[in-house]
Amino acid sequence: MHVLIGLIGLVVFLALAFLPSRDLRMLRVKAPYILALLALQVVLAILLLRTGIGQAVIEVIAGVFGALIGFAGEGVAFVFGGLVDVEAGGAAPFVFTALAPIIVISALIGILQYLRVLPLVIRGIGSVLARVTGVGKLESFNAVSSAVIGQSENLIAIKKILPGLPPHRLYTISASAMSTVSMSIVGAYMTMIEPRYVVAAIVLNLFGAFVVVNLLNPYELTPEEDVTVAPEQSRQSFFEVMGEYILDGGKVVLSVAAMLIGFVAVMALLNGIFAWALGGTTFQDLLGYAFWPLAFLTGVPVPECADVGRLMATKLISNEFVAMLSFTEAAPGGPVQLSERGTAIAQTFLVSFANFSSIGIIAGAAKSLAPEQGDQIARFGLKLLYGATLVSFITATIVGLVV
Repeated sequence: MHVLIGLIGLVVFLALAFLPSRDLRMLRVKAPYILALLALQVVLAILLLRTGIGQAVIEVIAGVFGALIGFAGEGVAFVFGGLVDVEAGGAAPFVFTALAPIIVISALIGILQYLRVLPLVIRGIGSVLARVTGVGKLESFNAVSSAVIGQSENLIAIKKILPGLPPHRLYTISASAMSTVSMSIVGAYMTMIEPRYVVAAIVLNLFGAFVVVNLLNPYELTPEEDVTVAPEQSRQSFFEVMGEYILDGGKVVLSVAAMLIGFVAVMALLNGIFAWALGGTTFQDLLGYAFWPLAFLTGVPVPECADVGRLMATKLISNEFVAMLSFTEAAPGGPVQLSERGTAIAQTFLVSFANFSSIGIIAGAAKSLAPEQGDQIARFGLKLLYGATLVSFITATIVGLVV
């Protein structure tokens, strides 16, 4: 039964993506790409979540990030001394166990950038993607770049042509950035939710973003327009680059910690007010009821739709970290308990930057490089969030079909 519901849900989410454009001519042009991308997503989901090869790949990736988390623990223990026990296995405060790895992974990304390894990988994968996505080379390059170095940092690589990008191309670049996540925070995710769903979401979202933009924001490019751009080459020394990326990682940690403190506190305040006014029904309970139909369409078991809907809404209005906390011991009342399929759908949905705060982050980054483009992104901010959220729904639905 859940397969039928999931297929219906997939059709509904695709229809919602098509609704803003309603361009039947472009739909006929883009349909082969859309169908190919959807088929590729299903195949990749099966490969990653249902086969021994996929599990082996995920175990290797999780092992690498686990090692990096261990190295981060050594650094935290050195700086904070007796406050943190490296062998405590998660008993230390959340900022040390989950957020500290961001600094280490950010430093590693800086090293790989300095060695010119990441630019080669990004350009290679982007070139392959451009052949199957139905969008331009620049958009494909940007999608891979966003998934590696982050939704705002990757704009630096295209800053020379950013001022001249028309709104439709700017939308695609921004939507793919919001649909992915930066490699620097993947380790933090893996301390809160299952690594296999983190990896699956990252891979599927990369292709899902092109499915949505081909429906919501379709366009064709001439050969003259379909050009890419060489990434900006840094002339800094090795230690300058590593120091810069370490400090960037530290800024991310502080930003995430500050957002968690603020959002969790505000959420608790709203829950208290609503529970007092509505006789025990909290603000998050209402969010769960509002998102119940959407959770149902992804294939979530009916008894869990309100719980998963609450997680989806929490992520949308705050950020993914706040929602992911519900799966940890740090959650008020303990971790949320869901079935295997409910867990798979909820956790894959959470792995993206699709939330209100990301609109400001992307628009602000663009504004610092090209002020008029930053204003343009802010103008289509809600449409951007709409598209990126549909990417998460499509990914979660596909995962629900194969789990």
